[in-house]
Amino acid sequence: MKKYLTITTAVVAVGLLAAGCSDPTAGGGGAGGEPAAWPAQDTDLDGTTLTIWAAQNSNTVPEAVVAGFEELTGAEVEVVTIPDPYEQGIQTKVATGDMPDLAFWQPTASMLTALNAPTNLQPLDGAPWVDSYSDGLADITGSLDGTQYAALITSPAVEGVYYNKEVFAEHGIAEIPTDWNTFLEVARALKAEGQTPFYEMGEDLWATQWWIHVLLADAAKDGLWERVNTGEEKFTDPTILGAIETYESLIDEGLFNEDIKTATFEDQGDALLAGDAAMVVQVTSFFGQLQAKADSAELDEKIGFFPISPSGNVGTFIPDQSNALVAFKTGDADREAAARQLLTYWLGDGYADFVADRDTISLQDGVPTPDSVPQALLDVHASLGESVGSMQVLAVANPDMYISLADMVQGTMTPEEVAQETQDQFAQLARAQGVEGF
Repeated sequence: MKKYLTITTAVVAVGLLAAGCSDPTAGGGGAGGEPAAWPAQDTDLDGTTLTIWAAQNSNTVPEAVVAGFEELTGAEVEVVTIPDPYEQGIQTKVATGDMPDLAFWQPTASMLTALNAPTNLQPLDGAPWVDSYSDGLADITGSLDGTQYAALITSPAVEGVYYNKEVFAEHGIAEIPTDWNTFLEVARALKAEGQTPFYEMGEDLWATQWWIHVLLADAAKDGLWERVNTGEEKFTDPTILGAIETYESLIDEGLFNEDIKTATFEDQGDALLAGDAAMVVQVTSFFGQLQAKADSAELDEKIGFFPISPSGNVGTFIPDQSNALVAFKTGDADREAAARQLLTYWLGDGYADFVADRDTISLQDGVPTPDSVPQALLDVHASLGESVGSMQVLAVANPDMYISLADMVQGTMTPEEVAQETQDQFAQLARAQGVEGF
């Protein structure tokens, strides 16, 4: 059975956000609190309303689970879409004491720290679903300083290349690229024949960072983020700055879509499916968008996936907000218990229906992955075991590099300015956490 990579990050968990109105020991336990009780999945919740915050690309994920849970318990569950940029929006709300019962959240140590998990989130240690995970997945992500705060519901995202098989075949590309050089050789050959090689969503900002991450995969394996965490290496030094410069040079070379500055996430999926672009560097949640636009048969026919890094086919591991949920300490003990009950149902009796509805890979040995799951998604999951952690996984803080990169795409910042702004923000966040060296 495949063993999965366990990521550990030396994060000092201190308050980055205001504590809001909640008591750190309320409901789900915490410092000095008793371990959380886990209600039976079918406990009557008539009259209870729960709120789940979701992003644009995760707001349809709970549909089957919510319907089943409401029928079973009598609860009402409202899914509220928080506009992009999702993570920044949630952090702003939580800092003012505005909290949902549950939210989709990136389960990395840096992003759990950004939510001030010990104060604002319910600990999920001892959850009844933990032993159901396939080997290694229970420990892969979602914890901070030894406490579990996030429930993993789908296969953690891997950054890599989604490509249109029909476009490759039309241009005589029979083998996937095996390293960065062959990757660019394919792109330049496609451009020479009038085909747009890459598609980027400059208007929607957040995917710009994926190009930098995959360019840094080899350096990450060699301890880049450990050096950044101690101040030994900076974003302005040649390794990270060089990746930013490479990204800009590929744009300047004309290897991307002409409308890169105004293109959106929706446009990106449409372009790849239609063959208007040959390749997209994205995370696993992108495939969810493709599944909303085409059935599994069409996706198997058209869409493939391969991981990429400078030296080979190494993916970059980055669990994103669509992969996991967190439960908040709202101060209402009954609603906090109901939130834990919903998670128990989601990863319990409701999990098979969830996996089938989302046509996604099961994380539990007792729940089979549907035969209809497209091969590309299986290939993404298969690459997880050999992947290396991204900045969000391995760095002590998660600066908004993608915003500066999007400004670079728009032509308003240089690579040097992107690197400096990111370094300044990283140092500020590290200081706020009490990390030595900043």
